[in-house]
Amino acid sequence: MSDTKFSLEKIAQFLEGELEGDPNAEVINVSGIESTALNTITFSTDTKTLKKAKNFLATAIVLPKGLNSSICENVIYVDDPYFAFARLTQLFKDQTQPFSQGKSFIHDSSSIGEGTVISNNAYIGQDCEIGDNVFIGPNVFIGNKCSVGSKTIIHANTSIIQDVNIGANCIIHSNVSLGTDGFGFAPAKSGYEKIEQLGGLIIGDNVEIGAGCTIDRGAINNTHIHDGVKLDNQVHIAHNVILGENSAIAASCAIAGSTIIGKNLQMGGLSGILGHLKICDDVFVGAHTLITKSINKPGQYIGIMPAQSHSDWAKSSVFIRKRNKD
Repeated sequence: MSDTKFSLEKIAQFLEGELEGDPNAEVINVSGIESTALNTITFSTDTKTLKKAKNFLATAIVLPKGLNSSICENVIYVDDPYFAFARLTQLFKDQTQPFSQGKSFIHDSSSIGEGTVISNNAYIGQDCEIGDNVFIGPNVFIGNKCSVGSKTIIHANTSIIQDVNIGANCIIHSNVSLGTDGFGFAPAKSGYEKIEQLGGLIIGDNVEIGAGCTIDRGAINNTHIHDGVKLDNQVHIAHNVILGENSAIAASCAIAGSTIIGKNLQMGGLSGILGHLKICDDVFVGAHTLITKSINKPGQYIGIMPAQSHSDWAKSSVFIRKRNKD
């Protein structure tokens, strides 16, 4: 929790909202509507959510314009309360740096920008360019010919293998592997011959990559993660995938090699997309769904069968098989 406190006047200005109440009242943190606390600010998106409030203690509340409520004497009205909540979390985030600079290895051929923090046991290889105000956590490995844009944060134990370009204002969480070898082998009678991965990995600006994700570099051409992409934990993206702007992928999803995906993809958890497909803009893939064919029409695509007893599942499977024969 941040030790900083803000007046409601400053918060309203920050949120570009309209304040009704005491502009000099101060808050020290954000609280949830179901468990508000003294000297905090909370939010609600609608009347239904407001009903969850019990023993309301917050100093102020953020509400959508047009929603009138007597729950609190200090109200900031905004167009989108959930977006305002996201901005509030940024305002109250603890800015204390968890790690300080320590012993690390930086190759002589690499450049480090101003204000950049490199933590203990970090390794930066040959011909790397690290921008200004970057944070590199403990035990981070950055291999040869990589670049990191300004204000990007790379958390502990992440490996950036080689030929990886990361944009500005990105967040790379712990234990991520970027620029790893793609799964490429040529079958032969004697087994498999490895196909060396000669491409790179390009990651745009404002990308966030969750803990434990793996993104392979390209076989010949580059793998490309465009601006604004958000990946949850343990997502795998194979070589030569192109992932469009502002796509969001939940935990434990996988995208096979050489698939090209448009803007604004949303994938529910444990979903997959097979390789060498083309997915258009504005596609939503439900949880546990496997995409096996290209999609050229925006919309929602869901293929999961809800959990049921074994006997009911057996009956359903027989019904489906009979339908397929009709």
